[in-house]
Amino acid sequence: PKIGSPNLLAILDVGPEKLNYPPNFTIYDTDDSKSLVSSIIKELNLDKDIYKPGMIRNRISTLKNNFITPEGYRNHSELNKQDTIAKRTDFGRIYQMYTQRCEKASAMDFDDLLLKTYQLLENHRDVLLKYQEKFKYILIDEYQDTNHVQYLIIKKLAALYENICIVGDDAQSIYAFRGANIQNILNFKIDYPDFKTYKLEQNYRSSSTIVDAANSIIKHNEKQIEKIVWTENATGEKIIVVKTGSDNDEGRLVANTISDIQMRNQAHHKDFAILYRTNAQSRALEESLRKRNIPYKIYGGLSFYQRKEIKDLLAYYRLAINPNDEEAFKRIINYPIRGIGATTIQTLIIFANSHNKSIWKVINHLEELAININKGAQKKLKEFVVMINSFIINAKQKDAYTVAEEIAKQTGLFNDLYTDKSPEGVSRFENIQELLNGIKDFSESAEKGLNKLPDFMQDVALLTDQDKETKDDFNKVTLMTVHAAKGLEFPYVFVVGLEENLFPSMMSGESQENLEEERRLFYVAITRAEKRLFLSFAATRFKWGQFTDCQPSRFISELDNSCLEKQELSLPKKDYRPHEIYAKIKYPKKESTTTNQNFVTPKNLTNINRAKNISINESDLSKITNGMQVKHSRFGEGKVLHISGQGSDKKATVFFTGIGQKQLLLKFAKLEILA
Repeated sequence: PKIGSPNLLAILDVGPEKLNYPPNFTIYDTDDSKSLVSSIIKELNLDKDIYKPGMIRNRISTLKNNFITPEGYRNHSELNKQDTIAKRTDFGRIYQMYTQRCEKASAMDFDDLLLKTYQLLENHRDVLLKYQEKFKYILIDEYQDTNHVQYLIIKKLAALYENICIVGDDAQSIYAFRGANIQNILNFKIDYPDFKTYKLEQNYRSSSTIVDAANSIIKHNEKQIEKIVWTENATGEKIIVVKTGSDNDEGRLVANTISDIQMRNQAHHKDFAILYRTNAQSRALEESLRKRNIPYKIYGGLSFYQRKEIKDLLAYYRLAINPNDEEAFKRIINYPIRGIGATTIQTLIIFANSHNKSIWKVINHLEELAININKGAQKKLKEFVVMINSFIINAKQKDAYTVAEEIAKQTGLFNDLYTDKSPEGVSRFENIQELLNGIKDFSESAEKGLNKLPDFMQDVALLTDQDKETKDDFNKVTLMTVHAAKGLEFPYVFVVGLEENLFPSMMSGESQENLEEERRLFYVAITRAEKRLFLSFAATRFKWGQFTDCQPSRFISELDNSCLEKQELSLPKKDYRPHEIYAKIKYPKKESTTTNQNFVTPKNLTNINRAKNISINESDLSKITNGMQVKHSRFGEGKVLHISGQGSDKKATVFFTGIGQKQLLLKFAKLEILA
């Protein structure tokens, strides 16, 4: 038998000469393709803010998978109109040049492997017959995830004998954004009228309550292959649906519920999964887990503060606090692009190192120093200095959120991410919004005088340091998007952020097709759970620096009410005890979940006490030594075990009573020396 994806079955076996490619042709991966697009954009001297390489590469991929060639694009009035409105009138030139460069380099990208396979079968009957005879019996797994080109290749191969077996679940077709077409599986009966269907309806994973709930949600989709999933598993406990006051409340509830279940059931961290619709939602969850010392991992991605766009913006914040921070300087001196090239940056670094000065001090005295930098670059460096100096002044005078938002906008970073409408670009922009939301929350909840940008960056330094504490990913709570969760299972699952315009996504609009895909995504989410399932939504969520009222997702009302136990979180304490909530609260009826609810917001919650200590400044870092007793505003009293690093990178490993061992960056830690 031959096992493989449709794009590799013919080309690599028969020889690519029939397609005018040499035997040793190159396959470009995604990075290669993006690099080529970037080179073409640079060669054409186009604005990278409009022609973002990743976005352009994705658009080319979409067109190829819809059989739209560069020539076809030029004759497609609707596509041309879209690009004219988006001010991307040169997209056609890029697409044409990209295709020509690939052919010139004897290279195919991943999309070409599919297209060329189809062209081979379509235009060379001898090749088609060869493979129809070779593959008399065809089995396709995950058929609901096939795209249009794959569908056509499969149809060609199966046309002679029609011995084809497909395996799939239309209820789990969730990758339309990657080109998957649910119509392939729904229309199978039209393509092959003599088909037979074998429904594998028994579920071996979940409790019968979860299975019943899943059946009740998916039945609302009009386009589906009807089936009734059942299980011999125990009934299990009802699905908990909780309304929280805010996204921060939601994060704290999840963290505390995990701790409670662990104590009651001796569960392991790896038994828990937290699923969300967008990557940006992980911030509040991560912070709550950290505060409870619950280890976690981001499945298929980076933790919030390790994401590139977050680190870029934080680098600006670091410069606003300490302009001598060389690593922050190098990270953002030319991002967003401001015409300060690699040669100029390297010249500055070499000069600064040879004269034992920081780069910041060097660029502040360009006219006085004999540095070989052209006048154009000097002008841009001076503009950069003026901008950073304004940030430094504001960081001392204004609250953290006001400064943070100004920096995000004035640097151009905000707009740079906003203009990228690719799925990845939208996700990055959402992450920046969520960072600002977190800073707004910090500014409003911190004690007076401790709500400045340096105070926030101290907290971030502690959080990001915890990311590096352990490499053991085996026994950790798993956080992931619902898309990443497909195919996985966990004893305990939390699905958070079940609000209109979040899940279902705002991008689904009013389209019935998109809404049904969102419903299938929710179906996938709840069927990840084996024993217990928790659903939650927030009455308010931080958006654009302010609380925004939220409506619960329509999917909650579509669930079978007999499977649910509805609860409302409305406690004046910061430390929720889930088992007490579940036991004592009287829960509202289904129809009353959207109005007249009494909930708390972070403004009403007791803040983490911040001790008003006398902190050490950068010049006093040498005073912290091994064995010293110190006090931290969050972790309390502790003993210094070890000192490492030099200057502003100096760190202390401290054992805090009741907390354990922490490594702190001293320039942010604000330790009070006790003895």
